Amino acid sequence: MKRHVWLDRIQELDPETEYTEIYRISSQYEFPWDTNQALGFALYRTYAVPSIGRLLAETGEFTRRTQKRYDDTVLILEAVVEHGFDSPQGREAIRRMNQMHRRYDISAEDFGYVLSTFVVVPKRWLDDYGWRPYSPHELRATVNYYRELGRHMGLRDIPETYEEFEQLLESYEQANFAYDQGGRDVSDATLALMASWYPALTRPAMRLSSVCLLDDPLREAFAYPQPPSALKWAVRAGMRLRGRFVRLLPPRHAPHFARDGRGVRGYPDGYEIGKLGTFEKSGCPFPHPEGSISQS
Repeated sequence: MKRHVWLDRIQELDPETEYTEIYRISSQYEFPWDTNQALGFALYRTYAVPSIGRLLAETGEFTRRTQKRYDDTVLILEAVVEHGFDSPQGREAIRRMNQMHRRYDISAEDFGYVLSTFVVVPKRWLDDYGWRPYSPHELRATVNYYRELGRHMGLRDIPETYEEFEQLLESYEQANFAYDQGGRDVSDATLALMASWYPALTRPAMRLSSVCLLDDPLREAFAYPQPPSALKWAVRAGMRLRGRFVRLLPPRHAPHFARDGRGVRGYPDGYEIGKLGTFEKSGCPFPHPEGSISQS
């Protein structure tokens, strides 16, 4: 198989109507590791908005059960990509996500900003560190995919183009990025979680390497000190070198799922989509009338 076989396949699809398939190929065949990393950093950016970071800290879920919250977020989002919006698994994943969100007073503006990070951050990540950037087809499909996800979340006035999503992200961050102890606590817990995926002796270095990947406005919002310039350059150069190496590899023959990576560790025996996430303290999981969808 030639290196660009999947890109050739993407070019045959219509990003206005077949965006889910295009996004699935990009995220599970072309850029599985990069997509997972980029989406993790996309969510991480939102902690620098005090209304978001403080809420996540107050729930305690992102500071006391960080691994489970990470696992559940990855698995819920991945179910929609893997199976599609109209599949039983996709519908249950979206239902589970909306059930959790309804428990909290989250503004439409915050929801819109979070959605914009899912569109903008992966594009920027691939521009900087990917083995190739998104093609115009992939970028348009990504926009349409997250517009569809936003509609399933009940959002209105969703941006129509990548440029509009980028403008939303930049203006929202300029207006709202600020230090908050809750956001800092969630950030610290997240960096500790990412470092925990590596051998103990390397964890301090991995945490510092993660900080080296933060842009200045984001780092300053968490009040982290500026890393040494040489180290920052070395970390980013290493990421770019990885992209060049991946460019030399053959294309994937099978999809790679985030659940198969080192980050998701909480469900070694499989899971049911309907039981992922958080629930009201007084109740049990919200079962779908047709039963929960299992995934192993």
